[in-house]
Parts: sequence; C-alpha cells; structure tokens
Amino acid sequence: MTSSSIAHDLATANHILAREAVVDSYGHVSLRDPQRPDHFWLSASVSPEQVRAEDVLLFGPDSQPVEPTGRALYSERVIHSAIFRARPDIHAVVHGHAEETVPFSVTDVPLRPVLHVAGIIGRNIPVWDMRQRFGDTDLLVTESEQADDLARTLGDGRVVLMRGHGFTVAAESLELAVRTAVYLKINARILLQALQLGGRVTPLTDGEIDAVNARMGSPRATRRVWDNWQRRSASGAEGGGVQ
Repeated sequence: MTSSSIAHDLATANHILAREAVVDSYGHVSLRDPQRPDHFWLSASVSPEQVRAEDVLLFGPDSQPVEPTGRALYSERVIHSAIFRARPDIHAVVHGHAEETVPFSVTDVPLRPVLHVAGIIGRNIPVWDMRQRFGDTDLLVTESEQADDLARTLGDGRVVLMRGHGFTVAAESLELAVRTAVYLKINARILLQALQLGGRVTPLTDGEIDAVNARMGSPRATRRVWDNWQRRSASGAEGGGVQ
C-alpha cells in the first residue's frame, strides 16, 4: 500500500463510521504502517465526518507525528500506539463512543453477541475501568501508562468497553475493524431491546461465534460490506452529509 492509498482508505473508514453513527464529532481510526510496523497512520484532530486524505498523518511509536506539524492532534492517540505495540496481529484500531455500548460499561450486564453477524465482536467483552488504577480522571486516555493498561484489558480480543466512555476495537484489517465497530453498536442496541422484554436472552454459543468468524471474518465477506458502506457514505456526501 502507498501512503496515498492508506490516506484514502482511512478517510473512507472515518466517513463510513460517521455515516453509520458509530462515531460523532469524536472518535478516530488508525492503520498500522505496512512497511514500518511500529508506525501507524491516523488523522489530525478532525471530526470523522470531515476527515480528508490530506488530514492523515504518519505517527511513530511515541505517538508523535513523524513530520512536524502545527495541526491539532487527537489527545487519545496513545490508545492506538499501545495496542499496536501489544498486538503484532492487529493492523487497525477504532475508538468511539457509540451510546448503545455505554450501558454495558456501567452495569454488570455483559455485552454478548446475539446477532449472527455480530459474532465477530467476540465471546466475552471485557470492561476497562480507568478508575481502578488511575483514580478520578476525566476518563480520557492521554498517557501511555493508561493506554498500556487498556491494551492489557483488551488482551487477545477484538473489543474492549471503557467504563462511562465508549469502546475500542482492534482487528486484523481496516475493513474488519470498521465492520466490527458497526456491528458492535448494532448488537448492543438489539441486546438492549431484548433485555427490555424481560425474558431470558440467549446469546450466540461459542461454537456459533467460531463459525461466524470463519465465514464473516473472511476478506471476501468484509470487502462486500465495506464497498456497500463506502457507496452509502459517498451518497450521504452528495446529500449534504459526509463531505
């Protein structure tokens, strides 16, 4: 991949996440550099809906831009560097605040996949409570020590919830990270609706989750959804949405 294609894909990822209401004015998505695995690409501090290819910058392992810039930067970019450092298998990270996920970060009700295509979010989704190690904060992850602790809670999974904050998704490709984030939000909404009915909720079994990942985690399945969402986000731009 060239730097221009990376920048284009990241801008597209931002637009898809905004169009699908996974992120709003806040949130960000990154991609590991294929040539320098300890570097990653991330937009300057721009609302996802407004990200352009020219906003995408290359960051080093210290979470600082490789080329000096006067642009404002995301204060939580350390989340990305920490996960890339801890997980060599991960190539893309999404951080957002989809409100449907927050109830599961502040209660003891676990977020489990109940929708078949949401099996890609994983079996048991951990909740990271920043207060346990760092006391009372503004809940923003701005220090490397905080981000490293978040990465440890994520472990070898794809999703970690953040108490009273939102979520972080880590996946093997940009397309899969975006799809996981979208279906995380959809699954959380469906589970909330099911819980409101008051009956017993039956989540996907471990075997079903494995089967879903074998099929829905394939590059072919991911690309199909990516292409559809890309067209949808582009049509939103024509209608005055994503620019």
